[in-house]
Amino acid sequence: MNQRTIKRIGITTGGGDCPGLNAVIRAVVLRAAAAEIEVIGIEDGFGGLLAGTEAGTRVLTLREVAPILDRGGTILGTTNRGNPFAFPGPDGAPVDRSAEVVARAHELGIDAVITVGGDGTQRIAHGLDQLGLPVIGVPKTIDNDLAATLETFGFGTAVQVVVDALDRLRTTAESHDRIMLLEVMGRDAGWIALHSGIAGGADVILLPELPYEPAKVAAALTERIAGGHHFALIVVAEGATIRGEGVTTKAVAGATGGRHAPILGGAAHHAAERIAELLPALEYRVTVLGHIQRGGTPTAYDRLLASRLGVEAVEAALRGEHDVLVASFPPAIRTVPLASAVEQVRKVDPAGQLVAHARGLGIAFGD
Repeated sequence: MNQRTIKRIGITTGGGDCPGLNAVIRAVVLRAAAAEIEVIGIEDGFGGLLAGTEAGTRVLTLREVAPILDRGGTILGTTNRGNPFAFPGPDGAPVDRSAEVVARAHELGIDAVITVGGDGTQRIAHGLDQLGLPVIGVPKTIDNDLAATLETFGFGTAVQVVVDALDRLRTTAESHDRIMLLEVMGRDAGWIALHSGIAGGADVILLPELPYEPAKVAAALTERIAGGHHFALIVVAEGATIRGEGVTTKAVAGATGGRHAPILGGAAHHAAERIAELLPALEYRVTVLGHIQRGGTPTAYDRLLASRLGVEAVEAALRGEHDVLVASFPPAIRTVPLASAVEQVRKVDPAGQLVAHARGLGIAFGD
């Protein structure tokens, strides 16, 4: 594959939505247009390449993408339920429809597909490349937990949303002498909680990587109150656990048939209850940000990063590369093997410098 043979590129966004997705789409279309390459938007993950779904494909024009740089979400739609290697069949059982995706892409004359997503999306993309569909991955996740890249767009915006919330919670916590717990996203990795907790002046941060003990959190709060403070801010990653216990889950309505599936949720409420058992005289309030962290306008830096990643994805295709991820290693953007991006989740190092600096600021982790 080289520049002379590439005439059409597909692009798809998969997994959870994320600020900056539209910036990537815009960048891909702009760079491709300069190389006289047509861009086909594949809707709802890989669903647009599967018969029998409501999703489809369409040509993305310069006019369509011109105003979307600052827009949240994705104009192509996205899903975390459309794995073509295990696509829900008529009876709900998973069916392997990956060959259909590859065949349809070839039928449309797509020379390469740019897949914008997290580890799940890139794992699918890697599998499709093995079947003969050239793919170039673009890292996307607000959790910043994708291996093989130092940063992902969307993370900075999510952190800013959390810091804004902490700034607001601080004033009411101080006014009412309350312990405010803020639950943020982070199933397996606590990057959002750690970064926002430091930037937002949290007193306690609870991470998935550092199981906590309620007694030690209570001791940290007692010490703070003894020092003359009558309120505190605690940031809780949704995957945070009490030492020796599992994650906290809740049931929500499923996608079909009204069924319920357990998802993470309630970690902050659980922490508040357990701490309150030890310090019942204090007043506790819990705020759960949830999907507010995913939506809205991307920050300037996320727009910059997403735009650079989108351009480099097209450059990689022009160079004939495939089965690669365009990764950020500031100040450079370069490609790495796509397989390296899905081997493991990038987690916070409990013994790392960032945690050490947080401790140096007097932040407790309850460990």
